[in-house]
Amino acid sequence: MSASVTVAELAAFLESVAPLDLQESYDNAGLLTGDPDMGVTGVLTALDMLEPVVDEAIARGCNVVVAHHPIIFKGLKRLTGAHYVERVVIKAIRAGIALYAIHTNLDSVLDKGVNERIAQRLDLKDLHVLTDKPAGEFAGQAGMGVIGTLPAPMHLDVFLAHLKERMHAQVVRHTQWGNRAIHKVAVCGGSGSFLLEDAIRAGADAFVTADYKYHEFFEADGRILIADIGHYESEQFTIKLLEEIIRNKFPNFASHSTTVITNPVKYF
Repeated sequence: MSASVTVAELAAFLESVAPLDLQESYDNAGLLTGDPDMGVTGVLTALDMLEPVVDEAIARGCNVVVAHHPIIFKGLKRLTGAHYVERVVIKAIRAGIALYAIHTNLDSVLDKGVNERIAQRLDLKDLHVLTDKPAGEFAGQAGMGVIGTLPAPMHLDVFLAHLKERMHAQVVRHTQWGNRAIHKVAVCGGSGSFLLEDAIRAGADAFVTADYKYHEFFEADGRILIADIGHYESEQFTIKLLEEIIRNKFPNFASHSTTVITNPVKYF
């Protein structure tokens, strides 16, 4: 990336796509480490900020990692390298790599957001946010979750096969649905159980998300199909989305998607 573009300028662009004031109160999106005035040599996009991702950034000559999940959520009281979070931060600082997180603010925008990308993967049309956030110029285009309509109704087995194939999911945990057709689908990348009633009120036949707990599945109560595809699986296409957002704005800049699979969950 040209040295004439600074980390601050890159951050300002990303925040024009997904403003920081759209993030949830618990979140820590934005620039986490690095000099805002540093010239950017390259950007590596990722879902998670882990040591192998920082190593890949170093190998590719990228001095910025833009990831969906922030590595720092709570205040760090020490940097001794005793914990994986500390080791990532130490490695990034030593290597002069800026770490930038674009998390629930990217979840909250419809255009170029996490949930729009999921909806696109599933061929959903007529997209709307599930819960609206009053957000100035983003009004009507900002909120958690997205709902849309399949090109044609699908029976359960066809829909689950479509979901599994398009989202590259190894497993889909789901509730019963019987022989009813699925036409209207709500989606929420990551942990989305808090949106279940919103999905039902919006008339969704199915709700695609992740991180559902055992007792939470009972809340479907025959009113909707809950389909849990896994946290990483639901958000993995955000990596390429971020690369595209940056590359389309700066077509001559070096922007790469990580090749590191950061999913900590393995299936036997």
